[in-house]
Amino acid sequence: MMRILDKRDAEEWVLQTTRRKLRFEAQQRVAERIVHEVRSRGDAALREYARQFDKLGDNSLRVSAAEMSRARRSVPPELMSHVKRASENIRRFAQRQRPTARSRTRDGITLGQLVIPLDSVACYVPGGRYPLLSTLLMTVITAQVADVPRICVISPNTKPELLAVAHVLGIKEFYRIGGAQAIAALAYGTASISRVDKIVGPGNAYMTAAKKLVAFDCAIDMLAGPTETVIVSHRGNVRYIAADLVAQAEHDPDCLSVLITRSAKLAAGVFDELQVLAANNCIAQQALANNGCILVAGSRDQAMQWANELAPEHITVDERDVKRVRHAGSVFVGDYSAQAAGDYASGPNHVLPTGGAARFRGGLSVLDFVKIITVQKLSRAGLDRIAPTISALAEVEGLEAHAESIRLRCTHA
Repeated sequence: MMRILDKRDAEEWVLQTTRRKLRFEAQQRVAERIVHEVRSRGDAALREYARQFDKLGDNSLRVSAAEMSRARRSVPPELMSHVKRASENIRRFAQRQRPTARSRTRDGITLGQLVIPLDSVACYVPGGRYPLLSTLLMTVITAQVADVPRICVISPNTKPELLAVAHVLGIKEFYRIGGAQAIAALAYGTASISRVDKIVGPGNAYMTAAKKLVAFDCAIDMLAGPTETVIVSHRGNVRYIAADLVAQAEHDPDCLSVLITRSAKLAAGVFDELQVLAANNCIAQQALANNGCILVAGSRDQAMQWANELAPEHITVDERDVKRVRHAGSVFVGDYSAQAAGDYASGPNHVLPTGGAARFRGGLSVLDFVKIITVQKLSRAGLDRIAPTISALAEVEGLEAHAESIRLRCTHA
């Protein structure tokens, strides 16, 4: 079970944990072979690997519209009403994120930006025993809000619930494959699957290793590792804190679960509660034992310093500490902001940075699906005003032709 650390032991634990890296050496060797084979042999290799890893059998790579329609009719209306509500919240939040085209003219110079959606994206939904409806909603809806014209879904899991939601979202392309073979097909294209401009969504280590391999040829969102949660609380509800730690820990035995507090009493209370809440959850027990820790800080400042150094995927803080969060994928505020709300239905995206990547990026958003293209228009008078500056800088850099292109147009260069 989790350890309770304070003073130097806590400092050392934070230091070691911040040095964590997403390691895929073994998986990358396998992924390299698969990516190479699919890139060179196309559908033949893709089907071979899909039969081996995705249980494709004699099925077609692409799920038909009729199959998705049948799945929609088979799913209980009650579930679809919950899907509808979650979808509305996700779509509403994404719409508020969307950047706008704009321009402004001053002194004869008009400057602006265009917001152009990507032509095509693939939304990867991991396989496994259960259909991950939430990942489908988070990735597809955000791409739709960005007005991406071609959105395809890739998943080895074709349970009726997943196909039904894809049908409701209007997905026309759904491929029943996953892993490194799917990433290769999406990045380079085959006879059956046209290449895309970007691949988004979480997956297993082989899929993530493949995303890393193709990243120079096809854009990706991020490299996803095990789930991470940090809770910073000094007088919080013991049961709520323990419940959130267990909830995120049940994703994977390698999940990171951390409580940071100034209160030794709260630390002990959460520790005891974890024994109860995780008693029947084997995966959560493993995660808490492997990467779980309760850190007792000497001050509120130290608590937030440790939290920012960890740069976690999820962080829960008191309202007074929100402005002190510097590095996190998504922030949850107060006792009733359960992290599971963000996983499913509150609205913000649950595809979030892990492995310390929150130091330089946030979660998946509309910005991941658009290009911001700058536009500039200069009048003769506008160019005249800045010509001396352009020419002077160009000459210092030894780019005489740049300066000459200005002199040809202006009298003051």
